[in-house]
Amino acid sequence: MEAAGWPEPVVRVQSLSESGAATIPDRYVKPVHDRPSVHNGTTSGSVSIPVVDLSSPDGSAATARAVSEACREWGFFQAVNHGVPRELLRRARAAWRGFFRLPVEAKQRYANSPATYEGYGSRLGVERGAVLDWGDYYFLHLRPPSSLSAADKWPRLPPDLRDATEEYGREVASLCERLMAAMSAGLSVGPGRLQEEFGGAEGAGVCVRVNYYPRCPQPELTLGLSSHSDPGGMTVLLADERVRGLQVRGRGGEWVTVDPIADAFIVNVGDQIQVLTNATYRSVEHRVMVNADAERLSVAMFYNPRSDLPLAPMAELVSPGAPALYKPMTFDEYRLYIRRKGPRGKSQVESLKAHGDR
Repeated sequence: MEAAGWPEPVVRVQSLSESGAATIPDRYVKPVHDRPSVHNGTTSGSVSIPVVDLSSPDGSAATARAVSEACREWGFFQAVNHGVPRELLRRARAAWRGFFRLPVEAKQRYANSPATYEGYGSRLGVERGAVLDWGDYYFLHLRPPSSLSAADKWPRLPPDLRDATEEYGREVASLCERLMAAMSAGLSVGPGRLQEEFGGAEGAGVCVRVNYYPRCPQPELTLGLSSHSDPGGMTVLLADERVRGLQVRGRGGEWVTVDPIADAFIVNVGDQIQVLTNATYRSVEHRVMVNADAERLSVAMFYNPRSDLPLAPMAELVSPGAPALYKPMTFDEYRLYIRRKGPRGKSQVESLKAHGDR
């Protein structure tokens, strides 16, 4: 495929998977210490991320405590009884599975570039010769509308894809506003405080990235998505309901494999909320494993601060005993690092530190 601004021709991972090759190209082989086959404490079953029930009325003190504790201790939780209709979850999944089942020529017309990342992609970062991840994706800006680079970034097929995705985006954005209020209340800064720092409900940005991880003949050598923390504010993930793959870094450094609950969302703190809360809430490294026997599809929605606002720790969370850990930076400036380098653990948020750890 033509490079379209990428440093090298783009190879669709789905095409590699469907070629029938018994081995993966060297470009996808991770260093030994990054491979999922290195069982350095990898665990599942005995340890799991918290589950938070959101069925209580908005403003519930119990919900705020549960959300706050999960954000402090794990940076991740599964949200159940969240109010987003199950049928909408199924529509969104079905539409995007339909897209990735289209012939490669039909998908290629939506090929993305590193200028905006919108559209059909197969790599992050623009470093020549970088080790790549075993996955394709589709990335779209949903809000604000002015950030859409072009209407033709929306696939025409399947016919229901745009309507389902836009409705899904509205519902999940509303859920994010509720979660932001609970996070703020858990900090004792008032339920609207984090939202205010994001530029208000109307100022917040909403993006969606649909991840497609094809079958891999050597899953022990590669990853669907390398270890990283999310650069934005908050991520709400609709995981594949059939195949596990997401792993979260525990406090002891072990990798914890997440068992998705049916129709739940997996919610995680992004770097911008870590900055705003002065590391009270923390973004956490996570990665995605691939599978030899099954493909995986997940839908990640990113809820981000207004991109031109300088963000720094909130004044209420800074004191002589807890100095500001981070220097101000806009989200526009921050995400340029990710677009250049690709996923690199927590190196970007760590580079912002103005002082040593508390």
